[in-house]
Amino acid sequence: MHLNHEIFQALAEGDLVAANTVAPVPLPAQFADPDWRPVWSMRSAQVEQDPACAGWVTGVIWDEQERIAVGRAGFHGLPDSSGMVEIGYEVDPAYRRRGYARAALEYLLRRAASEPQVKTVRVTISPDNSASYRLASHYGFVEVGEQWDDEDGLEIIYELPAN
Repeated sequence: MHLNHEIFQALAEGDLVAANTVAPVPLPAQFADPDWRPVWSMRSAQVEQDPACAGWVTGVIWDEQERIAVGRAGFHGLPDSSGMVEIGYEVDPAYRRRGYARAALEYLLRRAASEPQVKTVRVTISPDNSASYRLASHYGFVEVGEQWDDEDGLEIIYELPAN
């Protein structure tokens, strides 16, 4: 479920009340957690610079049956000039191991496959995150390199063709 600039900005400031006044679904406290704020700040800046990003970047993983937000997922931005998009997802620890990350990944892969400009899907995973590695490898992602992320440290880069 997509979010907009106003929601990103409120979450970046840790203002859950303001975010929930305009959010399409109720957002729990985890969304305003200090550890999540850098992502919201980055997405706010992206959408402010290019409103078209709002339909691509981080949104809510929503459980329709339980009517709760259990995490966040989306692309890091619009497809780049080579047609690559990077997927990111995080499930609130209280809701892990219930299939939410898998459902989010499947949704994002379908979305990428439906976009003619997307040629490659990327995911970067910390070497010690075996659960994410197992999930990505199940869908055919293959290791293509590694990178250093200032926030997350060493990440292994995995990719697969979008179609």
